[in-house]
Amino acid sequence: MKKKLIRGGLVVDGTGRKGFKANVLVEGNRIAEIGEVMASGDEDIVDAAGLVVAPGFIDTHSHSDLKILEDPEVRPKVIQGITTEILGQDGISMAPLPAEYISPWRKNLAGLDGDSDGIDWNYRDTAGYLKSIEAVRPGPNECYLVPHGNIRMEAMGLENRQPTEKELQKMIEITRREMENGAIGLSTGLIYMPCAYADTSEIIEMCKVVAEFGGRFVIHQRSEADTIVSSMEEVIQIGRESGVKIHYSHFKVCGRKNWDKIGDMIRLLEEAEKEGIDVSFDQYPYVAGSTMLGVILPPWVHDGGTDKVIERLRDKELRKKMIHDIEHGIPGWDNFIDFAGLDQIFITSVKTEKNQDAVGLSLIELGKLRGMDPYNATFDLLMEEENAVGMVDFYGTEDHVRTFLKRPEMNACTDGLLGGKPHPRVYGAFPRILGKYVREDKALTLEEAVFKMTKKPAETFNLAGRGELKAGACADITIFNPDTVIDRGTFTDPAQYPAGIEYVMVNGEYEVRKGVHTGVRNGAVLRKKASGAVELSVK
Repeated sequence: MKKKLIRGGLVVDGTGRKGFKANVLVEGNRIAEIGEVMASGDEDIVDAAGLVVAPGFIDTHSHSDLKILEDPEVRPKVIQGITTEILGQDGISMAPLPAEYISPWRKNLAGLDGDSDGIDWNYRDTAGYLKSIEAVRPGPNECYLVPHGNIRMEAMGLENRQPTEKELQKMIEITRREMENGAIGLSTGLIYMPCAYADTSEIIEMCKVVAEFGGRFVIHQRSEADTIVSSMEEVIQIGRESGVKIHYSHFKVCGRKNWDKIGDMIRLLEEAEKEGIDVSFDQYPYVAGSTMLGVILPPWVHDGGTDKVIERLRDKELRKKMIHDIEHGIPGWDNFIDFAGLDQIFITSVKTEKNQDAVGLSLIELGKLRGMDPYNATFDLLMEEENAVGMVDFYGTEDHVRTFLKRPEMNACTDGLLGGKPHPRVYGAFPRILGKYVREDKALTLEEAVFKMTKKPAETFNLAGRGELKAGACADITIFNPDTVIDRGTFTDPAQYPAGIEYVMVNGEYEVRKGVHTGVRNGAVLRKKASGAVELSVK
C-alpha cells in the first residue's frame, strides 16, 4: 500500500481544539505523522489547500443492516464523509435470527431495513451476521448493537406478554452470548414490536450484562411526544439500576403541544449526569423523522407479528376500532397521526410495483388517489405491502434542532432508511451540519461540529483508535471544503449527494476522490473483544 501525503490542509483533529495548518502522512492503515512532513517522492499526494482535514465521520444510528449485504459500498454514507456506521438500531435488526423465525422476522424488519431474497438469511447469530458483512467487503467500517427484539424473539417468540423466569434467564444468556460475539452494546425500540411488550425490569436485567462488558444501551424510548418526560425517567432508571451507559436515539420532542417539555428534558439530562449516570444522545439535523408506516397503528394491532397485523387489517370492525384509537388516543402510546397529522406523514417506500404511485404522497393525498378516506387507504396500503412501507413525518422546529445540537451530550447521526424515496438525511445529515449550522447559522464552531461527528461518538462507543487525527490512529479521514459543503437532497428529491466532500479515506485507502466514489471498499467489521475489554479490535 503506497504512502499517502495530505498536504497543506487545515487539520481539525476531532478533539475540539482550534484547527491548524499541517501535513498528514498515512502509512498502511494508520496515520504515521502530522506536522511539517515533507514528501519523499513516492507518496500519493493530495493538495488540501483551502480544505479541512478531519477524522472520518461516525454515524451512530444507521440502518444499513440489510443494505450492506446487498450493496456494500453504501455510497450515500461514504460520499457524505461517513467512515464508520453503528448498525443494529431500534431493537429490531438482522441478528440473532433462529431459522424458525426467518419468515416472520423478515416481515417485521421490512419497514425499517427492507427485505431481500438475494442474501442468505441463515447466519443465526451476531457472529454469523458479522462474518457475512466481512465476506462482502464493506465500504465503511461496521459495528453492531445486539437488538432487544431479536433477543426476545429467540427466547420467547413474538407474543405480547411478560417472560417467565426461565425465558428472562434465556434472554440474559443470549445477551451475554451476543456481547461475546462482538456486539458493542444493546439497542431497543420501545415503540416497535416485540420490544414494546417489555417492562422496565426486563430491560434492566439485560443491561446488567451489557454493563459488565463496558457496552452502551441505545434506546428509542417509549415516547418522544406526550409522555416523553416519564419516558426519559424510565431510561435513567435503567441506567441507575443496571449501571449501563445510556444513549438516547434521535433525541427530539414531537408535536406542537409537547414543545414546552424541552426544559424538563434538559433538566433530566443534567440531573442524571450529576448523579453519575453516563448519558449521551444522537441527533439528525432535520425537523422531520422517518420510520416504518406501521407505527401509526395502535399497539394491539401488532400483537403476534406481521401476519397478525395483516389479518386484523382485513377486519372491517377492527379497522373502526383502529380509527377510534387513533382519533382518541391510548395512554402511553406515541400517536404519530396526533402529533404530525395525516397531511404531514408522507410515504417513502413500498415493496411492490402495484403501489409505487403512493410513494411521495401524504396520507391525505393517498386517500384522494384511492378515492376513499385516508385511514382506510392507509390500511389497504399496509395490508397489501405486508407492513413493508416507509414514511417521513414532520414534527418540530429549527430552534429545537439548534437547542439539542449545542448540548454536550449530542453527537451526529443519519438514522436514514435506505429504501424507496428516503429521508434526505440518508445522503446529507453530516454535510448539512457543516453547511447550515456551522457556516450559515453559526450555531456551532467548525471545531465543535467536527468533535460531535468524530471524537465524541468514538468516545461514547469506545471505538479505539478512531475519531481523532493523531499519529498511530486508524487512517479514517474526511477532507471537505468548508466554504461549499452542504446537503443537496430535499424531501421531494432526497437522493442527491452533497457538495463539498472532496476526499474520504477508510483504513488508509481513498474511497472518494474529488467528490467521486472510487469503487474501493476498505471497511472492516469492528468487534468488542470477547474478554469484555472496552477496546475494539479489527478482525
